[in-house]
Amino acid sequence: MKKISLLLSVFVALAYSAQTQIGNSDLELWENVGAPTEEPVNWNSFKTGSGSFASFANKQIERSSDVRVGASGMYCARIWSTSVLGIVANGTMTCGRINMGSTTPANAANYNYSSTSDANFSEECVDSPDSIVFWVKYTQAGAGNQTARIHAILHDAFDVHDPIDANSQPHVIADAALDYAPTGGNWERKSIPFTYTANPGLIPGYILVTFATNSTPGGGAANDEVLIDDISLIYNGGVGINETSIESFHINYSNEELNLFGQTHGALTVYSMSGAEIFSGVTSGKTSLMLGSGIYVAHLMDVNGNAFITKFSVN
Repeated sequence: MKKISLLLSVFVALAYSAQTQIGNSDLELWENVGAPTEEPVNWNSFKTGSGSFASFANKQIERSSDVRVGASGMYCARIWSTSVLGIVANGTMTCGRINMGSTTPANAANYNYSSTSDANFSEECVDSPDSIVFWVKYTQAGAGNQTARIHAILHDAFDVHDPIDANSQPHVIADAALDYAPTGGNWERKSIPFTYTANPGLIPGYILVTFATNSTPGGGAANDEVLIDDISLIYNGGVGINETSIESFHINYSNEELNLFGQTHGALTVYSMSGAEIFSGVTSGKTSLMLGSGIYVAHLMDVNGNAFITKFSVN
């Protein structure tokens, strides 16, 4: 529930003219780990929901170390579905807030929303992304052709609902949605383009992103599971983070050595999360560096002047 510090955004701004990214998009930062109220920082699930039935919410999200090879950090988010008296509650993670207004899953009183007056339940986005990218491993517990879902809604300063209702529609600038099948025990990268509406004169202000274990409210079965990691907004039309840079810059730290993959030559700067500069120099892919446990930000400027940035963890 807690919102992530703007420190990473400051690093990005110093590195290059960057567009908006979602806070804690690599899902490394968590609060109340092991408790019923466990949630990733900057994201929410049922235990911080609103509505008449919020007090009956189950824990359906937790930190997982089942990350893919090449992931940006040590953790991902695990969401799962539950069943009570035959009624399935889909696992859900959102940067907005979940409203639980009915015990009937498909009832209109159940929705996610941006609470724009509360930074804990809304996510600012003042730019216009081309697509949203994330990594996922979806395991289906029940039978049938079930699908999980992601839905991202770019909107102005209005408390937009998901599913989009009649009051929300005039405030929607763009949305990106995908219903996807189980991934066969593998991690898969998903890239979903935003479709922009014809609503004139709207100024981007917020983005509402929701992941669910099933595309149908109450669909699927108990213990359907979705693992989510490394969420990125992609901007292909101008300066800033682009899809190439996100995919080409990864760091592994072991035995007091930084190993860069993809973009390996250039000027490297490493910062602590307090903002202190830990290292600055030229790298050719491997850099000897002694780092204590914590989270760090690395910025690389290649020989062509292209900027790349990533965040990584050290045990």
